[in-house]
Amino acid sequence: MTGIGILGANGRMGRVLIDAAHLDANVTLVAASVREGSNWIGMDAGELAGIGKQNVEITSSLEHNAAEIDVVIDFTLPDVLEQNLAWCVKNNKAIVIGTTGLNDKQKEMLRLASTKIPIVFAANYSVGVNLMLNLVRQAAKTMGDSADIEILEAHHRFKKDAPSGTAMAIGEAIADEIGRDLNQCAVYGREGDTGERKHETIGFATVRAGDVVGEHTALFADIGERLEITHKASSRLTFAKGAITAAKWLIGKPSGLYSMQDVLGFN
Repeated sequence: MTGIGILGANGRMGRVLIDAAHLDANVTLVAASVREGSNWIGMDAGELAGIGKQNVEITSSLEHNAAEIDVVIDFTLPDVLEQNLAWCVKNNKAIVIGTTGLNDKQKEMLRLASTKIPIVFAANYSVGVNLMLNLVRQAAKTMGDSADIEILEAHHRFKKDAPSGTAMAIGEAIADEIGRDLNQCAVYGREGDTGERKHETIGFATVRAGDVVGEHTALFADIGERLEITHKASSRLTFAKGAITAAKWLIGKPSGLYSMQDVLGFN
């Protein structure tokens, strides 16, 4: 049985992660934390998630139940990543990270921490999205020399980073397959007289509206035909279940930085 500790338990993903842990017979929710001073401290985690009492009290730190935790799951914010990693390294805990919008410095923190503990880091924990990453590589290999490549994504109004981490992962997979540097060829939105499209660019378009859970399309458009590879999520539970799968997979793994592609056996 894998003991799970959830950071940011009161967030949109935090609550769904509590539900996903409850639904999986091979894991046990042993700790759930929120920020210091939160009104949720002292509440039962199951009642917070709307699934009934789970006998796990919300605290301001995972420290209260550290001994029972096998794997930490973090879908919080980039600005608390450093302290979350430091806690896991100090306590020798594996961690699954789904926080997006990381800058280069924060990605380096991940790399350094992974020399001491096992970490799964992914922009998206959906099985379908990770399969999509494989499919776009195949499409890029076949059509990348001739097709124009665009990536379209849509999320709910509350999402703070753009393009989404998943959109960036799709772009990176495509660029890697066809030998381009995404930092040099990405175009984020267009306005005014932009001139003709340069073939080597990879375009990104972003929509933020309502309660859209997550939609991503990779478009390969040539003269006379186009290929669209699309994934649409209808529930955050799909991401949460993937994160729980990653947590179980991490048990017994050596220190290192792993991806959901590793978890699913795609690498």
